[in-house]
Amino acid sequence: MRVIFAGTPEFAQVALAQLQAAGHDIVLVLTQPDRPAGRGMKLQASPVKQHALTHGIPVAQPRSLRLDGKYVDDAAAAQALLQAAQADVMVVVAYGLILPQWVLDVPRQGCLNIHASLLPRWRGAAPIHRAIEAGDAETGVAIMQMDAGLDTGDMLLVESLPIAATDTTGSLHDTLAALGGKMVVQALAQLDTLVPVPQPSEGITYAHKIEKREAAMDWTQSAETIVRRIRAFNPFPGAATLLAGESLKVWAASVSDALPPTGAVYGSIVAVAHDYIAVSAMNSIVNITQVQRPGGKRLAVADFLRGCDVQPGMVFESAPDVPPAR
Repeated sequence: MRVIFAGTPEFAQVALAQLQAAGHDIVLVLTQPDRPAGRGMKLQASPVKQHALTHGIPVAQPRSLRLDGKYVDDAAAAQALLQAAQADVMVVVAYGLILPQWVLDVPRQGCLNIHASLLPRWRGAAPIHRAIEAGDAETGVAIMQMDAGLDTGDMLLVESLPIAATDTTGSLHDTLAALGGKMVVQALAQLDTLVPVPQPSEGITYAHKIEKREAAMDWTQSAETIVRRIRAFNPFPGAATLLAGESLKVWAASVSDALPPTGAVYGSIVAVAHDYIAVSAMNSIVNITQVQRPGGKRLAVADFLRGCDVQPGMVFESAPDVPPAR
């Protein structure tokens, strides 16, 4: 099929590669404009753009697709490209721009979206993070026939998978990206026979965009909540706290079966073992197993303790203004 592909991050690049491998003709790629990134804040092409250029696929990077918006020239140029592409279908994966109705109407068989949740749960920008943060037992991928709403279109294919107790957003991202690529190839192969299924009207939740301020750890929360947030914010923005005035990122932890001592201050260290630091939370103890100091690498606690004097009675502080470790 002749396919227009719209996507930006690595999650989308995986699907683009799988569509190519399946033999589809990618006639045009839409992706977000290059953004500053890294220590030098140099402009960097998105993973999707990098893949497209490597494979000789035409790329467009409009700042908007609204013909009545701020960037009318960008939208008009994109409209001309989309219409000239004469595509059978458009596949959209984590693109980052809202598609106006005129875009949805251009491809002969409409626009399909790969969404990393079991819709209608976790519509929106950060479904993987929010599923882990909320303690969901499962997640999955939905292939959706797009309409003008926010992730409201009819579903064509759905596949679920369990969320393991050790899953992070990083690990689940990779699993779901591969699953999404496989499923969209399947959807295109069966597009003429798939029956669209409306999303249920109950169970709708929204996965709001992750903000850097959410990194700050709150030791007054339950141990279960704290550990879920550590997993959900790995690799971004990373759970952050203060110890003896120093910023730390906490990358891995587990919930202990032990109860905190009576009267223990939230965030206080109740024990230091070879490979974990036990910290008092609201209803239990969090065993921290991997951390990162500013300017350093991620370290297992056993390695961290060799260079840092940590003793019971010290207190991890909740610090909303903790800068990210780099």
